[in-house]
Amino acid sequence: MHFFQPFDLSMWEFNPFTKVSKELFLLAAGDKEKANAMTAGWGGMGVIWGKNVVFVFVRESRYTRELMDKYDTFSVNFLGDNKKSIMTYFGKVSGRDEDKIANARMNVDYEGETPYLDESNLVLICKKLSKTELSPDQFLDPEIEPAMYKDGDYHYMYIGEIEKIMAR
Repeated sequence: MHFFQPFDLSMWEFNPFTKVSKELFLLAAGDKEKANAMTAGWGGMGVIWGKNVVFVFVRESRYTRELMDKYDTFSVNFLGDNKKSIMTYFGKVSGRDEDKIANARMNVDYEGETPYLDESNLVLICKKLSKTELSPDQFLDPEIEPAMYKDGDYHYMYIGEIEKIMAR
């Protein structure tokens, strides 16, 4: 296991546009009996309801969505941009079919009850605040649905309060 240090949010300086779009992240949810992670590239950070938050998007079909719905917390895990093969694997294989974390030779650790990946460089521990189902009637741009949802597998948007940031 690696040693993580708490990181003061007021000292945090990074560009979420490059961090999320170029590096991607693994979204982890579950408990000490069953945790799963998936690759994500849609999300952001900001302030809403007077809280520092992340917002992440998870398709209806994803196993991680079931765990996101079941538990009150989740983690956002940044591994670094040299982990493209791991990101590809976590994006293609379902946690319903195999233990992706073990098969990728990665390790789960816990902050309280929240699973995170020990191989991460940066971890955000988040408490769920809301879940919103995206549906075609909400899209104002008519190009969104044919470009992103040909198969009808829409996303849910989760907003989570950042409770803790841990860095190596």
